[in-house]
Amino acid sequence: MNMSSGRIWPYILGGSITLVFGFCVATVVVTSKADIQPSDSYMTHYQDADANANKLIKAALVFDRKYTIVYIPKKLALKDATVSFEVKDKTGKNIENAKIILAISRPETGKFNKIFKDPKESNGIYTFSGLQFPKAGVWNLVTKVSVGKDYKFYNIKADTRNANSYEF
Repeated sequence: MNMSSGRIWPYILGGSITLVFGFCVATVVVTSKADIQPSDSYMTHYQDADANANKLIKAALVFDRKYTIVYIPKKLALKDATVSFEVKDKTGKNIENAKIILAISRPETGKFNKIFKDPKESNGIYTFSGLQFPKAGVWNLVTKVSVGKDYKFYNIKADTRNANSYEF
């Protein structure tokens, strides 16, 4: 039996603890430099959306029982784009007093975020026109639709390269 093998374990243990601590510090340093964007699903930070998740879900359910909102794909181009939504009640009657806020953003960065208010309304169709998208590709279109005290967030991914390419 070799007597020196008993003295190496404290060094291995100390080295392992130092290595784990070093990995922890490296993880904190690397993640603090990462370009992490806040969630824009509800036009707020994800912590607030998470804290109010039940309230937001209930509000959407109440809204959906009374109203329908439909995205109308039109001219989604880099320059002079148009984004339209149709709002009706469940009987099919046009809603002409809805308030709509539109926020556009890129999925990977908040650098191009813009918020638009006061769309033109005609027969229940709310149109944001003259929009400028600074970069070609996929954009998040986050909309908050309010009718009286009822509201819902409506999220769409649309592509400026193909007006017919969108998903909810």
